[in-house]
Amino acid sequence: MTAKLHIVSFEIPFPANYGGVIDVFYKLKALHTEGVEIYLHCFTADREKASTLEKYCKEVYYYQRKSLVMSLFSSLPVLVKSRSNVLLIKRLQETDAPILFEGLHTSYPLSQVNFNQKTFIRAHNIEHDYYRGLAASETSLWKKIFFQSEAKKLDRYEAICNKATGICTISPFEQDYFSKKFGTKAQYIPVFHEATNLRHTEPKGQTVAYHGDLRLSDNIKAANFIVDCYADSPYKLVIGGNSLPAKMQKRIDGLANVTFVNISDPKVLDNLFNEAQVHVLITYQKTGIKLKLLNSLHKGRYIIANSPMIEDTGLENNCQLANTKEEFLAATKRVMDLNFSEENRKERMEALSSFDPQNSAKKLVELIFK
Repeated sequence: MTAKLHIVSFEIPFPANYGGVIDVFYKLKALHTEGVEIYLHCFTADREKASTLEKYCKEVYYYQRKSLVMSLFSSLPVLVKSRSNVLLIKRLQETDAPILFEGLHTSYPLSQVNFNQKTFIRAHNIEHDYYRGLAASETSLWKKIFFQSEAKKLDRYEAICNKATGICTISPFEQDYFSKKFGTKAQYIPVFHEATNLRHTEPKGQTVAYHGDLRLSDNIKAANFIVDCYADSPYKLVIGGNSLPAKMQKRIDGLANVTFVNISDPKVLDNLFNEAQVHVLITYQKTGIKLKLLNSLHKGRYIIANSPMIEDTGLENNCQLANTKEEFLAATKRVMDLNFSEENRKERMEALSSFDPQNSAKKLVELIFK
């Protein structure tokens, strides 16, 4: 008998070009390989329908998110209320299959219905902590107030997890939090991602690189710090992103050793990895596991990261730790002229073996269908 599964995604998960949708998209591929028949439900505000998803799913349904402004006045978090949909609930009840809600974002149906089938929530973050972190990094007063309000609502709303059959956590840090709060409902399912082999072939690169979504306050803050670190250094720094804030553009224009590249095309991002000797990673929030960390370890050579980026990931020994400007420059000096050897590759792949997406799929199948 075919194993059937509803997956409710907070966004159309293709193209898989940022953290959360990367986990969703490569989960679809891995579960499809395991023989699971997937009924995918996608919310979106502005993404296009993706025919690619039909390769891995029995059915794909699309739902338009509701107005964020109207959702502000709900007692529910905006990220939940804007994804409320009666037709979705109807479809979930029509096909008798377990349901995997991707994030608290999509769990509105749980607040309305007592489902007969098993229900699971994929915890991509400790959401209220994540939103408090966004508020701390934000410079806009209005956005700061909004993120603080969302954090309070999410803290209350998290009790919805009590209604779920299980919670699929994304990192050891989240597993510790959710298991303390919800007991054995919480099960660690390592993140799904693209890379399964180290990509680069040349033993040495030439540049220092950083990439991220520069629409997010946390990443803008990180990029500004990195520019501060390397502005007066002998190293060439390349910043990659889908867009560049005007203030940062003006600043970079005045620096001879700092450039920006648009990484909307995945080939440009791959080239960024190929040319970089060092990839620098910074976050100001210890939430989830950063997909860019796994991606950089698979595709890059030497990684320099701060404490919140790598603590409790199991990958600490594969990165150079730095938290201050002086520490980043010292770590860069240590590795800039080293060859990334075959021995380095073997050690890296051994460390990454626990993040094999197919193994994660097998674990998820066992959890849902046992």
